Amino acid sequence: MSRTSSTLLLLFVLNAARIDSTREPAAEQLFKYFENESKQSTLTTSGGNPVADKSNILTAGERGPLLIEDLIYFDEMQRFDRERIPERVVHAKGAGAFGYFLVTNDIRPYSKATLFHPVGKKTPLVARFSTVIGERGSADTARDPRGFSIKFYTEDGIWDMVGNNTPIFFVRDPLMFISFIHSQKRNPVTNLKDFDSFWDFITLRPESTFQIMRHFSDLGTPDGHRHMNGYGSNTYKLVNEEGHPVYCKFHFLTDQGVRNLTADVAKRLEADDPDYSTRDLYNHIASGDFPSWTMYIQVMTFEEAERFRWNPFDVTKVWPENEFPLIEVGKMVLDRNPTNYFADIEQVGFAPSNMVPGIEPSPDKMLQGRLFAYQDTHLYRIGVNHKQLPVNSPFRSPVVNTIRDGPMTYTDNQGGAPNYFPSSFSKRSGCASAEQSRYRVSGDVARYNSSNEDNFSQPAMFWRDELSDYDRTALVNNMADHLSNAAPIFQDRMVKNVFEVDTKFGQMLHAALIRLKPKHLF
Repeated sequence: MSRTSSTLLLLFVLNAARIDSTREPAAEQLFKYFENESKQSTLTTSGGNPVADKSNILTAGERGPLLIEDLIYFDEMQRFDRERIPERVVHAKGAGAFGYFLVTNDIRPYSKATLFHPVGKKTPLVARFSTVIGERGSADTARDPRGFSIKFYTEDGIWDMVGNNTPIFFVRDPLMFISFIHSQKRNPVTNLKDFDSFWDFITLRPESTFQIMRHFSDLGTPDGHRHMNGYGSNTYKLVNEEGHPVYCKFHFLTDQGVRNLTADVAKRLEADDPDYSTRDLYNHIASGDFPSWTMYIQVMTFEEAERFRWNPFDVTKVWPENEFPLIEVGKMVLDRNPTNYFADIEQVGFAPSNMVPGIEPSPDKMLQGRLFAYQDTHLYRIGVNHKQLPVNSPFRSPVVNTIRDGPMTYTDNQGGAPNYFPSSFSKRSGCASAEQSRYRVSGDVARYNSSNEDNFSQPAMFWRDELSDYDRTALVNNMADHLSNAAPIFQDRMVKNVFEVDTKFGQMLHAALIRLKPKHLF
């Protein structure tokens, strides 16, 4: 089917879907825009250059790393990073505290990172928990993924473990991340959250199904920050003293036990105590009831990765724990509240590009995109010298480089040391132990479409093996309550997607939408 005929068919479907529409005008904004769009148009960069593919990043081979010549990705991401002043574009509402990491198991066979050995070693840290989509004044108990980020102040510099409270994510290509966030933010015309844009994007990207199921289960509304797990989500590499690498995933499992809120309780708290999670964390630490999490890793060899039945770098999937068991590493304890929220928590900047020797990137596409995006965001939001701020400073490791000047430099700016390398006037040299592991990359440079890489087998396992009858009913009811606000075409698409997960799931969602139909008449 040609592009023109495809668009005409969609226009027919959208118009048909609106014949009996009784929704408020704001909910119809996207339909009105589509009706008034006068002609076909070509996607371009910010410079007006035509774009052939806006859904897949440019990689060296199908599973290879991101290339710096991907001008489309950098054009999009740099602009996205600067959309808000000074609030974070995502993760704006958050709470945090200081504490330490205690090593309980030596994992030197896997990683030479000094913070992981010897047993009994303590490393200071700061952690921040957040909602992803809501603004700074939004409710802690909103149905929203939670950020789970930790900054470790090691003797080898900063290590930032930047994750979420879920082991997976909605999309697997970083070019899709920007559109995913935009689909959940406010409609630029109505300035309202738009159910149509949310469900339009979700139903067009079925790789989001697994995360959507977690999102609309009770896991989507944790009972405070203390009662949720944290995950690195992406795949990383660990490298030992011999230079041997393995792939790795990071897990932080709450010692308080996972506890979630039902939809009714979450909505009540949204009105009665929108800062519920922030208050809970602060009060428990102030009372001496220090929350803790046990850190584990999963390890996969390169040979296992080659044979694994799923793409091991796909962030929309998990590594089964019965095949790649959890290995304990240590314990994170939070024992000190911030003395000033703005200085300690609002100004903290986490970036997965802050890595220590022994922890390295993998070809995980989402991680590859994040390595650039987070640091670039901080350069804009808190300045080029944000790592001089006390909360971001690698205070246990002296900074020795050729980077100088910039706004708000308030250290000695490395005094009279030369600002170039190599130099006859400096005794500085490289560190052999910091050398990264080598790996081979081959493949044609292209934009590889990953949208159809087995989107339903793991959601089916989650539905069948992990959810109880209560959980399935809660998931369906929560999803239907939100989805019923969207246009029928998007409801139909989502029902078809979940039928791919499980026939019973599709039947239950369809029935729930029929029951809710009278509730949402305008």
